[in-house]
Amino acid sequence: MPRNLGLDIGDRRIGVAMSDPSYTLATPLKTIIRMDDEKAIEEIVGLVKKYDIEKIIMGLPYSLDGTIGKQAEKVLLFKEKLAQKSSAVVLMQDERLSSVSANQKLREAGKKKDKLKKEMDAAAATIILQDYLDTMKLSS
Repeated sequence: MPRNLGLDIGDRRIGVAMSDPSYTLATPLKTIIRMDDEKAIEEIVGLVKKYDIEKIIMGLPYSLDGTIGKQAEKVLLFKEKLAQKSSAVVLMQDERLSSVSANQKLREAGKKKDKLKKEMDAAAATIILQDYLDTMKLSS
């Protein structure tokens, strides 16, 4: 059954989350170490094939004032490269404060500081994807 993939794109790591087949719940999947775009995209395309991914939801880090800054421009460039290689539809989702929220949730769950960094990217991707899934449920 098809699923959606959520991505939190950073300069060094990419957090990955996946939806359940009913598009109700997002869960963390993994963190990709981003050595270069080609290898990262290859790994994402492999996940698309392995899990029958229909849509990739990428977080777009708008500035707090709603403008597109340097990091958002980098993410949009990555999106273009990924869209050329992937069979899945690639969509953008506002991700303002998703990393802050992920950090807070992991701390509340009692995660130790050394584990926080390791799990934060996938947790941020989960928040991005869950926000998208919730928005789709509300609009249908």
